[in-house]
Amino acid sequence: MERYLEPSVIKGTVKAPSSKSMTQRAIAAALLADGQSIIHNPSYCDDSLAAMSIAVGLGARVEPQVNELKINGSAILKEPKLNCGESGLAIRMFSPIAALYPAEITMVGANSLKKRPMFMIEEALNQLGVKCTSSGGFLPLAIRGPLAGGKCEIDGSVSSQLLTGLLMALPLASGNSEIRVNNLKSKPYIDMTIQLLNSFGIIVENSGYSLFRIRGNQKYTPHSYTVEGDWSGGAFLLVAGAINGQLCIKGLKPDSLQSDMSIINPLKKAGAQMNITDQQIEISRSDLKAFEFDATESPDLFPPLVALASYCEGVSAIKGVSRLIYKESDRAKTLKEEFGKMNIKIEIHDDHMHVTGGKPLSARVESHDDHRIAMALAVASLKASGKVSIRDSQCVAKSYPGFFDDLKHLGASVHE
Repeated sequence: MERYLEPSVIKGTVKAPSSKSMTQRAIAAALLADGQSIIHNPSYCDDSLAAMSIAVGLGARVEPQVNELKINGSAILKEPKLNCGESGLAIRMFSPIAALYPAEITMVGANSLKKRPMFMIEEALNQLGVKCTSSGGFLPLAIRGPLAGGKCEIDGSVSSQLLTGLLMALPLASGNSEIRVNNLKSKPYIDMTIQLLNSFGIIVENSGYSLFRIRGNQKYTPHSYTVEGDWSGGAFLLVAGAINGQLCIKGLKPDSLQSDMSIINPLKKAGAQMNITDQQIEISRSDLKAFEFDATESPDLFPPLVALASYCEGVSAIKGVSRLIYKESDRAKTLKEEFGKMNIKIEIHDDHMHVTGGKPLSARVESHDDHRIAMALAVASLKASGKVSIRDSQCVAKSYPGFFDDLKHLGASVHE
């Protein structure tokens, strides 16, 4: 679907979307619990729907309602072929969980997920005695358990999501386990995983983010879990307000463990006017200046940060480009290409991206089927010189299906 946006001042109150990553984790934990869990304020984005489908295939009964999701856990396999859609978290988290079952299970995916390497999953599960084979390092994955525990060593430099999956699955193994992790990135996401595990009655031992000890034969306790607001999606709303708005954004916890709440730091450095309380964040447009920020631990912030930098006077520097290769698109290359169409100069030097601020121009751009690219381009269009058309904009449903509706509600001129 192609949408076009015209320059618009946005104003009003909006609730941040629910965290898709915590919704997916909660679905997995509820699957593994014996009894009914209730997930309040769930995200029903495409990635969450994929997680729900996988949970059903692995035996759970899932009852989605408007503001809550009821899940009855079960270990009775119903479907030996599980489709992760385009969700990187789903494939990395549910593959170790699938390994708990004493049957062959095939993990498949769609579109961009088929191009993302799976050798890390294959190697880790093989170290733990599970037979796991890929198709030349890519999907599909054929997994045959059961996962009995043991020791493995993994590389955490690309993603922490496989570690999340191992931490969720190994407590149910018959034996104790140790995971050694080299160069772990996105440590806050592991804190989030461990916090959620604790709420479902699971204990893991974290020694400096390099060694994790997990006792086997633990049991997940059914739990009523409330999903917090998503700082990854909320970052686009905050940047939109700083560029050309006067917004009140509700639902973002100021004490969240989400790494993307660090968006507050570059916004402050850029001179955005903000008022932050426990209940809401008020942000309004102002004259913006160039900033420097290390996004190594929060690579999903690159797209909204590029949109922000496009309106900052001077050259902004963002570190962490190496974390962008295995996303829905090669995000560094895609950001440079698409923002270049809007006359914004982006240069990449080793692990740094330099964005020269200016006045984004009217253009026809493409999302590359990447939800965060589509949202970044939409936010950047709010104060452009004219109409900006975005091809394949429907991909925002992967994480934030109500994104364009929220922009319209706030007064943006969005047309399909």
